[in-house]
Amino acid sequence: MHRLFRSLSALAGLLTLSACLVTPGKFESSLDIRADRSFAFAYKGEILASDVDSDALSGTTSSGDGDAQEGEADASPTLMQIAAKEEDFSDPDAKDDNAQMQAIATALSKEKGFRSARYVGNHRFEIDYAINGRLDHTFLFPFNIDAQIVLPFVAVELRGTDRVRVKAPGFANEFDKSHGMGGMGGSGNDEAAKALNGTFTLTTDAEIISVNQEDGAESGPQGKKIVWTVTPMTSEAPMATLRLKP
Repeated sequence: MHRLFRSLSALAGLLTLSACLVTPGKFESSLDIRADRSFAFAYKGEILASDVDSDALSGTTSSGDGDAQEGEADASPTLMQIAAKEEDFSDPDAKDDNAQMQAIATALSKEKGFRSARYVGNHRFEIDYAINGRLDHTFLFPFNIDAQIVLPFVAVELRGTDRVRVKAPGFANEFDKSHGMGGMGGSGNDEAAKALNGTFTLTTDAEIISVNQEDGAESGPQGKKIVWTVTPMTSEAPMATLRLKP
């Protein structure tokens, strides 16, 4: 598990250095949690990176035409519209940006859990990530501590002595703008919101206490399986609470 957090911390550091905010694109993700606390997580598909400055992180504006008041969120988007424009490599800044994205992909490829990480242009990465371990503390993917923000696609939180809560805020367009993240579904992030397209599958042999998937769980060889289909219209993050062995 220590290797896991080193891997995620390295990802966080790279994205912080490049001033990036990441969101899912097309993907397939799975999480298997056993009652004995063993788990396996996988994410395969796109991760989209958008530029973000310090004002975007704080939700305030430090410049403009003077219409916004001090400490008030700027109405204009500060996140770059991703996947909507072509890179102009005749521009030195674009060349530098492309080199930085390629460097991130190369570094990620060397980290435990990342079976492959490939930059495909337009601030899109193709990711194949898989890891397993034991739930003796909270698991987040990805985790960005250097920027003093947590923007997880998936979080597994230990609650009490025998329960875990699974929530996937990255797999919904519900982020709270008041916390400075801009919101996946806000007008400044329409391209990121439109790119959201995938499935998240939870399998477990533990007791399911609650789940927000209206079809519930279906039985299978691995115990019970819950599948959430994620689209730009998904407004509620996938969530379930399980009871494990103490």
